[in-house]
Amino acid sequence: MRFPDDVNDDVYKRLRRLEGQIRGLQRMLDEGAECQDVVTQLAACKGALDRVSYRLFAAGLRYCVADEDTDMTPEELEKLFLKVS
Repeated sequence: MRFPDDVNDDVYKRLRRLEGQIRGLQRMLDEGAECQDVVTQLAACKGALDRVSYRLFAAGLRYCVADEDTDMTPEELEKLFLKVS
């Protein structure tokens, strides 16, 4: 399945931003930043990655399941959702 361009554009934008956050986290470690600052940045990275996951999952539900373009059972969908939650 290919996601619509607007979904891909949004996800790529989020991933590029996340990439910058990860680089910032690496820089903080290299520079010996305070533990609290590193953990705060790590939490921000995790939250950003979670939002990417939810965006793709929601789009998958909208464009795959709603269009009945899948043979996944409700149980398989639930298991898939639990992987990202």
